[in-house]
Amino acid sequence: MATPSRRSVLGLLGVAPVAALAAGPALATQGSGRLPGTLRPGGELDRLVADRAARDQFSGSLLLTNRGRTVLARSYGMADLGRDVKNGPGTAFALASVTKLFTATAVAQLVRQGKVSHNGTLGTYVDGVPDALRDITVHHLLTHTSGLGDYHGMPGFREESATWTSAAQVMSGITGYVLRSTPMFAPGAGWAYSNSGYHLLGEIVARASGTPYHDYVREHVFAAAGMTGADFVTKPRWLTDRNVAHPYRRDEQGRWTDTVAEFGFVGTPAGEAFATAADLDRFARLLYRERLVDGPATHLMLSGKVPPGPPPGGGNPPPPSGRPAWTVFQCYGPQGTLLGGQWSYGHTGGNPAGIATAVEFFPDSDWVLVVLTNHADTPMREIVETARGLITGT
Repeated sequence: MATPSRRSVLGLLGVAPVAALAAGPALATQGSGRLPGTLRPGGELDRLVADRAARDQFSGSLLLTNRGRTVLARSYGMADLGRDVKNGPGTAFALASVTKLFTATAVAQLVRQGKVSHNGTLGTYVDGVPDALRDITVHHLLTHTSGLGDYHGMPGFREESATWTSAAQVMSGITGYVLRSTPMFAPGAGWAYSNSGYHLLGEIVARASGTPYHDYVREHVFAAAGMTGADFVTKPRWLTDRNVAHPYRRDEQGRWTDTVAEFGFVGTPAGEAFATAADLDRFARLLYRERLVDGPATHLMLSGKVPPGPPPGGGNPPPPSGRPAWTVFQCYGPQGTLLGGQWSYGHTGGNPAGIATAVEFFPDSDWVLVVLTNHADTPMREIVETARGLITGT
């Protein structure tokens, strides 16, 4: 197993030497050599996903690429049971918290333009911030160290949010709830996964750019990356577009039940953008190749800041038994994981109503893994762990 250099470890901690910052986060891609058979069609990963699909435990798409070339691409199950529409390469899935990567990228772009500062406090960019939240910075929001939690669980939110019928109502309505929330701890005093924090980052993107959040991401992330199947899909379109997968969970009789009605009008900076597997593969590759944000800014985004706590149903999972331990740091958006001498970066997302998603990329060896599903109880951890172990040889 390769041992990471002192420079690479310092870089992940966000204290890399100036020379390393200028070079970006070790993004020079290396030739992968001969691709392992375990990752090719018919290999261990392919057999695992096929087996879970045969057991009705996987419905969705998996895409694995190396140096921009497809190594394994599979789609299983139904995008819309009611209309007998199958999942396929062109199916867009709700991404849940993977959306946070787009929000973090938008923030990185605006930081590079001098419109946002990581040290800037919330009140610098958002009006009406109460004293209890005044010391929260952009850095705290990006790293889940703000002390803010999840607006979804606040009293009255579910009922009121069901009445919103525009993106502007969704954004202002959620902001109102977040600004009335009570932090769990002082900024920087702990780590707690925060949908509320990432929503506020979306507000900062809108205020600093002068463009509504959804429009900014559509233009400067989706269009800039050539993500032609990505969008913030409204609920009316979700119900009618045959290219958009519906989420499902089992009812008390064990039957799959469509849950689109349980979601809000449109996705937010914290979750529920939509994309195909190919869209996410392209986004990840352009991100670590410094095409969406330039080199120093990409390095800053992908360098570790704090060790995260246990994520509630998301984030990178702990190492499986029988495999070497890995080191995890929270970066500005993704989490970075060191395993087998390689850093990987990624994010997962999920919702008990039937969404499970993951994207993970390995800049040094130029692998990208995307797993998008529309069934509850998908064994996402098993799939991601297996792929990660096979890619890193651990």
